[in-house]
Amino acid sequence: MIRLLIADDHAIVRSGLRQIIATTSDLQVVAEAGDGAAVLAAVRGGGCDLLVMDMTMPGLSGVDLIRRVRTERPTLPILVLSMHNEGQVVSRALKAGAAGYVAKDCEPDILLAAMRKVAGGGRFLDPALVDAMVFDSGPADVDAPPLDLLSDREYQVLQLVARGQSLNEIGERLNVSAKTVSTHKARLMQKLGIDNNAELVRYAMRHGLLDQ
Repeated sequence: MIRLLIADDHAIVRSGLRQIIATTSDLQVVAEAGDGAAVLAAVRGGGCDLLVMDMTMPGLSGVDLIRRVRTERPTLPILVLSMHNEGQVVSRALKAGAAGYVAKDCEPDILLAAMRKVAGGGRFLDPALVDAMVFDSGPADVDAPPLDLLSDREYQVLQLVARGQSLNEIGERLNVSAKTVSTHKARLMQKLGIDNNAELVRYAMRHGLLDQ
């Protein structure tokens, strides 16, 4: 029996997942979480063989949450189930430590196959996301160089600045000085060809970074 921890901030999504999983004989939901703190508490409590998580939840979420779970329990497989199907989002999640990524609009059979594959130590990518990974940005966008140019820390700073957080607030969150944050900000803006905060926010919105 594969014991699942499902994490999503929408109760109706968790209910739908329980109904799908109830049709199987080898999968069982043993815990649920609606935010990052609850996920970490459940992970520390043990008793689950697979974490199925959304990328967007209150508090700690997304790539940051994946990394924290990997730190707390390195052997726990993570399967992302998300509405975000952009290649950059998928790539960041997998690089952070997720073993699989499935879109929320996938067929139930694909989701169940992903759960079994990842719980068994394998890796799984929703077939519908393959093109997004290969052809990430579609046609070339002259004012939007690939986000792959950014380091993980620069990517974090980009998201937080675009959400309106100050350099001091970002520094406190990332446990670095405001000066270090400023340096990361300057580097990412140079890499992306962005001159001011307004352009930075527009860039983040175009690429769905505010929803992660």
